[in-house]
Amino acid sequence: MHSAGLATPAGTPRLPSKRRVPVSQAGMTDPHQLFDDTSSDQSRCYGAQRASGDLGYPTTTSSPQADFLAHPVSNMAVAYGSSLAAQGKELVDKNIDRFIPVTKLKYYFAVDTVYVGKKLGLLVFPYLHQDWEVQYQQDTPVAPRFDVNAPDLYIPAMAFITYILVAGLALGTQDRFSPDLLGLQASSALAWLTLEVMAILLSLYLVTVNTDLTTIDLVAFLGYKYVGMIGGVLMGLLFGKIGYYLVLGWCCVSIFVFMIRTLRLKILAEAAAEGVPVRGARNQLRMYLTMAVAAAQPLLMYWLTFHLVR
Repeated sequence: MHSAGLATPAGTPRLPSKRRVPVSQAGMTDPHQLFDDTSSDQSRCYGAQRASGDLGYPTTTSSPQADFLAHPVSNMAVAYGSSLAAQGKELVDKNIDRFIPVTKLKYYFAVDTVYVGKKLGLLVFPYLHQDWEVQYQQDTPVAPRFDVNAPDLYIPAMAFITYILVAGLALGTQDRFSPDLLGLQASSALAWLTLEVMAILLSLYLVTVNTDLTTIDLVAFLGYKYVGMIGGVLMGLLFGKIGYYLVLGWCCVSIFVFMIRTLRLKILAEAAAEGVPVRGARNQLRMYLTMAVAAAQPLLMYWLTFHLVR
C-alpha cells in the first residue's frame, strides 16, 4: 500500500490534493471573519420601527406636559383658574367707578364737531347767547353734543395740550426752549388748576352750598380759559405785544361773562330753590363766590402767558 503522500507511478496522472475547508458558521459569508454581521438584523429592526410610525419616523412618546394636561386634576385646576379670573373681572367692573368714574367721563367726552364749533364760539362771544339752561331728559342732563350749555372735558383737555405746544413754540422762537422749562410750564398750569378746584370746593363747603356742581364740572369750566390763552399767545407771536394784549383782553372779558352766567345757574339757582332770600347774607356769600371764581380766570390767563410773549 502506498500512502497518500507517495508519488504515483510514471505515466499516471496526479490528482490534485483536496484541502479541508472549515465550515463557516451560520450568517458568516467570510470564513476569516471574526465577528458576526448584524447589520441586516439592525436594518430589519429599523425598518420595523419606520413602518410603525405615521410618516416614516420612529414613534415618540408623549411629553410630561401633555400627560399633565390630560390628567383630570390638571383640568380641574384650569377650570378653577378660569372661574377665579372671571370673578375677579366682575369685581373690578363693579368697583372701578369708585376710583375712576368711567361712566361719567364718557358723558363729558360725548361731543362732535358741531358741538365743538358752537362751544368755541360761545367761549369767544358769550354776549350773543341768551339761553344758558342745561337741558335734562328724565332727570339726567343730555350729552354735550346735544346741548351747547353742557360742560365737557374734550375742549379743556385739547386746549391744555395745545397750550403746552404753543408755549414750546413761543419759547423756541425766543431761543429759550428747553425740556425742563416746558415741563415746568405744564406742571405750573396743572398746579394752578388743582389749587383752583380745591379752593372752590372748600369755599362751597364753608358756604354750605347744596349744588349739583361736581369736581369734574369744575375742571371743565376752569379748563375753558386755555382757549383764550392759546389765542393770546398766537397773536403775540404774530403781531407782538399789541396783538397779545388785544386778543387776551377780549378773551378775559369773555371768560368772565361766561363763568358768571354759567356758575350763577349752578350756585344761585340752588339757593332760590331752597327758599333763601335773594338779599340774604348766605346768598350774598354765594354771589361773591361766583364773582371771585369768574374774576380769577383773567388773572390766571395773564399770569400763565405774559412771559411767553416778548
